[in-house]
Amino acid sequence: MHPSLVKSGTSAIPVHAVSAKDARAWLARQARSGLVTASGFAGAAGALAALPDARGGIAAWVLGLGDSKDAFALAAAAEKVPAGTYRLGDVPEFCGGANAALAWLMGGYGFDRYKKKTAKAARLVLPPGVDGSEISRIAENLFLARDLVNTPANDMGPAELEQAARALARRHGAKVSVVSGVALAKNYPLIAAVGMGSPRAPRLIELTWGKGRLVTLVGKGVCFDTGGLDLKPSSAMLTMKKDMGGAACVLAVAGMVMGTKLNLRLRVLIAAVENSVSGGAMRPGDVFKSRKGLTVEIGNTDAEGRLVLADALADADDQKPELMIDVATLTGAARAATGMELPPFFTDDEKLANDLVRVGTAVQDPLWRLPLWRGYEDTLTSRVADLNNNPAYSYAGAITAALFLNRFVSKTKSWAHLDIPAWIDRPKPGRPIGGEANGARAIYTLLKERYGR
Repeated sequence: MHPSLVKSGTSAIPVHAVSAKDARAWLARQARSGLVTASGFAGAAGALAALPDARGGIAAWVLGLGDSKDAFALAAAAEKVPAGTYRLGDVPEFCGGANAALAWLMGGYGFDRYKKKTAKAARLVLPPGVDGSEISRIAENLFLARDLVNTPANDMGPAELEQAARALARRHGAKVSVVSGVALAKNYPLIAAVGMGSPRAPRLIELTWGKGRLVTLVGKGVCFDTGGLDLKPSSAMLTMKKDMGGAACVLAVAGMVMGTKLNLRLRVLIAAVENSVSGGAMRPGDVFKSRKGLTVEIGNTDAEGRLVLADALADADDQKPELMIDVATLTGAARAATGMELPPFFTDDEKLANDLVRVGTAVQDPLWRLPLWRGYEDTLTSRVADLNNNPAYSYAGAITAALFLNRFVSKTKSWAHLDIPAWIDRPKPGRPIGGEANGARAIYTLLKERYGR
């Protein structure tokens, strides 16, 4: 169990949480709350106040919830209280229990690889009925994904992403194989094409684990995206270290699945590349034959994510998995459609769609379905190849990208594509600005429902 969670604490200090509308009435019921009232505490979101005891010490803390919409609001308390042992006091159901435990761990997260932060030993007594090992497993893999995304590209290239996959595999007895060099160019030509411009060799990373029905996760691992010869403006490149967020997300899910020992055969494929600029980089107008045999004209070198995913999806599809989910930071159009906090997904499987929305809502990791609208299929045509990676249509970019990927999936029983930001742009308690594994907890919850022992 994570060291920030403990099973018991006889002298643990209560942490209460109240909404703004209930704060005055709640304080009126508390002994010695006059100082809190005098300090101006009124239940504003994130506000934290100490309730004194008879000896002038701290009897409890109270956290403001504002309008009571954040299930992980308790992270704010974990971020602010001094070292010590705490327990839940009066806390609304929506942010209590498992949500409170996960929020507490999230409140302790910090990316400290380059700038060391002072660690506070603020521990929470595990709420009744909450599985501390499960919450710890979820948090630790969520933090793994955040760390991978937050690491700058000079320290997180294709080789380093491979090392991260190998480290995760070693912890769980999984196997890792890697295809690179001549073998990659022969068998995964689109992945090789995207990586041609970088001195950091592209590769396909495969992790396998377990027995049972086959579930395949595919992650986009573009460790940095300059846009290639269709160069991004500098402002758009500032966060492009996060373009391997799909790979980080599927590794997080894999860690959760393997740690829980779900009853399935897991296969993870990560197309790890850097889309760079050089005399060897792919060019607009180039044509490459994909692993599936479809030829692709490069209409725009900055639409590289769908290229690397296409070869990985074709490989995954050949094994006819029962379920395949790919995760990618694929389009700005997805961000325009649903923002940074509600990633869209695409599938033709109605049950899978309903399940993803349901479990995402249940675990506060929301997803929103967008349509695989076949009316846009003709936008993918090319005069010289089977497909063009730059649709001849200025709208519905997330949909046309999903339709492109769908051309490489034909044998799989059930497939979904998640277009995630892998980034937090508006900080909230336990969710600082930076990398995030959007959808990881939702996918894991789905797999646990379907393949739990």
